[in-house]
Amino acid sequence: MNQPPLDVLRERVDSRYTLTVLAAKRARQLLEGAKPLIDCDSDKPVTVALNEIARDRVGWERISSDSAR
Repeated sequence: MNQPPLDVLRERVDSRYTLTVLAAKRARQLLEGAKPLIDCDSDKPVTVALNEIARDRVGWERISSDSAR
C-alpha cells in the first residue's frame, strides 16, 4: 500500500505540522519496537505511521499552554 492521500491525512489532524510531528513520533515508536496497529505492505516506519493515522488508529490531543504548567 502506498502512502495515503494528503487530504485523508489532513482530515485526522488540525494542521500539516501536527501531522508531521505525529507521524515522526509514531515512526520512532515503531523503530524502537512498538507493534504496528495495522497490517501494512510496507516495512518503512513512516509509511506505516501515516497509514495508521489515515485509518484513525493513532490518536492525539493538543495540550494547552495553561495545562502544561
